[in-house]
Amino acid sequence: MEKINLDNKTIFVTGAAGFIGSNLVKRLLKDVKGATIVGIDNMNDYYDVALKEYRLKELSAEPWTFIRGDIADKATIDGIFEKYQPQVVVNLAAQAGVRYSITNPDAYIQSNLIGFYNILEACRHWPVEHLVYASSSSVYGSNKKVPYSTDDKVDNPVSLYAATKKSNELMAHAYSKLYNIPSTGLRFFTVYGPAGRPDMAYFGFTNKLRKGETIQIFNYGNCMRDFTYVDDIVEGVVRIMQGAPEKKQGEDGLPLPPYAVYNIGNNQPENLLNFVDILQQELIRAKVLPEDYDFEAHKALVPMQPGDVPMTYADTSALERDYGFKPSTSLRDGLRAFAEWYKEFYG
Repeated sequence: MEKINLDNKTIFVTGAAGFIGSNLVKRLLKDVKGATIVGIDNMNDYYDVALKEYRLKELSAEPWTFIRGDIADKATIDGIFEKYQPQVVVNLAAQAGVRYSITNPDAYIQSNLIGFYNILEACRHWPVEHLVYASSSSVYGSNKKVPYSTDDKVDNPVSLYAATKKSNELMAHAYSKLYNIPSTGLRFFTVYGPAGRPDMAYFGFTNKLRKGETIQIFNYGNCMRDFTYVDDIVEGVVRIMQGAPEKKQGEDGLPLPPYAVYNIGNNQPENLLNFVDILQQELIRAKVLPEDYDFEAHKALVPMQPGDVPMTYADTSALERDYGFKPSTSLRDGLRAFAEWYKEFYG
């Protein structure tokens, strides 16, 4: 692979007010010397905008450029590439969420397909050293073989969200082949942590329990998820940014696509009931909930939802082999950090 030194580079991060994006910007500002960091986010109200504002405020002490705009707007993206000419691009902007894609398919086509296409076109016209983009563990769909390996076929998406993420990988492959754009897709597995996304189970559960409402545990609690702490995700992204797939000529005289895809997951799926159990202990410890909270009374086991899969489980051996990295934050440590943040944020 081609080593890339990020110091003094111009780095463009989309979805910069998002959960992963803001944590990535924070890390780059802290660790990369002399870099020019440009971020974009449309600040949409898919979830509480106050959280996005909070994440941006956390970054306000450092010098970086934030643009409020939409990657689905071609003129905006072309303007940014023309002005800043980024050498490394990390595309994290996307309409997230499996269930929302059933009720609001439009948002996914705009952001995940048209938006990503605009990024690819810009990387073609203003060549970059490396395009890193978010894919998702949802591309594995209803695959039965576990753990999920990037060598597995992923042709059975069970949600539109998953289909758009698989499309991103296909589009990136075509652009890598045609225009020699080094691209790496990252299949993230259930990311969680402080200031995360309220549409994710752990956050939604916490909001409901705090209001005394009942939480629904899908598939009667027989769901397994490879929960990955946000700092582990960011560590993986930063390492991958620094190693681009190599440009090589094929026998046909055309580029062999400088293209790669990796899983970033914890490599140890947790049962949802166990997850909820640790979460409730940490919420009590952080004084989000009272000592004597009656969990059993606020818990309902319900069937699977459309678009959901019973299990996610990442094979991360390629990431370990190529980048010497494996996520390692324990569920308890991660949920403790979330519970303490939640107490501070919501009081």
